Amino acid sequence: MLRPTFRFRQRIRDMTVLEGQKVYLAHPRQEDFDNWRDLRRTSRAFLEPWEPRWPVDDLTREAFRHRIRRYDADRSGGFADPYFIYLTETNALVGGITIGSIRRGAAESCMLGYWMGESYAGQGLMYAALQVVIPHIFERLRLHRIEAACIPENQRSSKLLEKAGFRREGYLHSYLRINGVWRDHLLYAMIADDWRERQAALKATR
Repeated sequence: MLRPTFRFRQRIRDMTVLEGQKVYLAHPRQEDFDNWRDLRRTSRAFLEPWEPRWPVDDLTREAFRHRIRRYDADRSGGFADPYFIYLTETNALVGGITIGSIRRGAAESCMLGYWMGESYAGQGLMYAALQVVIPHIFERLRLHRIEAACIPENQRSSKLLEKAGFRREGYLHSYLRINGVWRDHLLYAMIADDWRERQAALKATR
């Protein structure tokens, strides 16, 4: 496996992004509304079983403005680091990934959340995004532990996390309210030292 190189792509107003091989990650902007709305709207039936219940006004421009303001505030406060995922070749918006619940001090950990548009699912794009965001978390944010949780029936997500090197650590009873119902989740985690060992082993096999 090739480790992604990190370059900075210039966007409007000199914004910078994290760039991998198939995809690059960029902080969400107000200008992304149309593409985000279209992708979420066409993927709604595909996404709703795995997400919190969508508000009635979720796909409106005003709700998106509040979403971006919350993203910016969370990022400024060091609580979260949200990104949209784009195809490198076409710049098409394909999904999102958020480094959330960032805890410093004794924990130095975060919770990873992600979603992919239906027409782009199953193409290895979320795995490519993880190959970009994991080094960012461990090397740039200098966190020690990444956690991720998924509903037991979401085998696609479980396989994704395991392929990326996450270990299943436990079973969380009635953990999150998904689509209006409190659902059990599987807890996965990755530790910085384990990730570095994995990278060293992969490098040795090249």
